[in-house]
Amino acid sequence: MAKQVVFKGRVQGVGFRYTAHRSACRFEVTGFVRNLGDGSVEMFVQGNPADIDECLADIQDSFEGYIKDTQINEAPADPRYTGFVITY
Repeated sequence: MAKQVVFKGRVQGVGFRYTAHRSACRFEVTGFVRNLGDGSVEMFVQGNPADIDECLADIQDSFEGYIKDTQINEAPADPRYTGFVITY
């Protein structure tokens, strides 16, 4: 399973990508996180559905008050990702 997630709010310049990376590494998920030009952050995450849900919940908890909106869409899995990385 894979999800494409866009976090909106005050999510750039606050360590969001690094926290998302740290959270993803605690769960068995792969993918990436990156800043978008409009001030939001995009995350592509794939793996076991429970791990994805726990990872996203951990990020939501860590940035409560910063995240104003989260858009989550199902996405096709991408075998290119064997780990979780911060991209630019």
